[in-house]
Amino acid sequence: MSLLLKDRVYTMESPTAKRGVYPLHGYKLGLYRLPIKLEDPAEIKSVHDGMKKTFEMDTYADRIYATYKWKEQNMEDSDAAGYEEVELSVTVEVVTGEVVDIIYQIFPIEKFGDPQWVKDYRKKADHFAKMMIDTILRNTILADKMIESMSKSEKISLAAAMEKLEDMTPLAKIVPNGKPKPKVAAPEGQTQTASVEEEVVEIPDGAKPGPIDVEYKSHMPASAPFKVEATGHTIKTWGRKGTDNGIMGVWGEFVSVDYDICIADGACIDACPVQVYEWFDFPGNPASEKKPLMSKEPDCIFCLACEGVCPPKAIKIFENKG
Repeated sequence: MSLLLKDRVYTMESPTAKRGVYPLHGYKLGLYRLPIKLEDPAEIKSVHDGMKKTFEMDTYADRIYATYKWKEQNMEDSDAAGYEEVELSVTVEVVTGEVVDIIYQIFPIEKFGDPQWVKDYRKKADHFAKMMIDTILRNTILADKMIESMSKSEKISLAAAMEKLEDMTPLAKIVPNGKPKPKVAAPEGQTQTASVEEEVVEIPDGAKPGPIDVEYKSHMPASAPFKVEATGHTIKTWGRKGTDNGIMGVWGEFVSVDYDICIADGACIDACPVQVYEWFDFPGNPASEKKPLMSKEPDCIFCLACEGVCPPKAIKIFENKG
């Protein structure tokens, strides 16, 4: 079971639940209330558009619907006598507003044409519904809202809140480009500014070509730093867009790696004599979802071994004069 839903799932026969009457009147409902708001139409559209290549998406009024379909067969040979096939589905509903509810329904199997030969139908439908919820929460703008909420309520860093959300949503599928930035309308009487347009980020497919731009500090804006909890070292970043790892930019002030070029072959980790790097997960990055994190950057002895062995030339070492 998804940890997000542990001890927070309510099973009921009633078509009503906590807040009004829900359009979903299935046999079983799972309900979870999120401590965030989702009222902006542009943000609601962002959730819909970000998931439409992964699930069958729809919106109605203040509701977002995601449907996952799968097929079951009563035997492997489709040409054999007595072969039957049925398409099943489960729907997750995100109820938006000042509070956000996520609910799902599991219909009786008879709804799908009485295919009583289907095995473990309820267990599979329940699993798929929780996979959908985890996927939506990990990949959409809801992730940013959840991370911010947990950071404030629990007084933890954004990085720790992100890690906690990942732990809470273990069934999530990683969806590249699943978080399109909503376009912000310019104030009345004003034209759209360049800074607003920059919020709409086009995520590339795969790694960008190397080598690293050695002048990145003047060519890229400084962005949110990343604190390594284990060592206490804060890694400076340039050109990083948001926290969903779509565009990561260059990390490290003098052990510098362009993570959008990095393909994570691990040569730098093997070459470093003082173990500056360690593997770290960055789900959602189109170049690679694991990166050699310079968690012990201050220990660098400037031997340039890692720079020399990097296949895409994503690394540049600058001797620390401080």
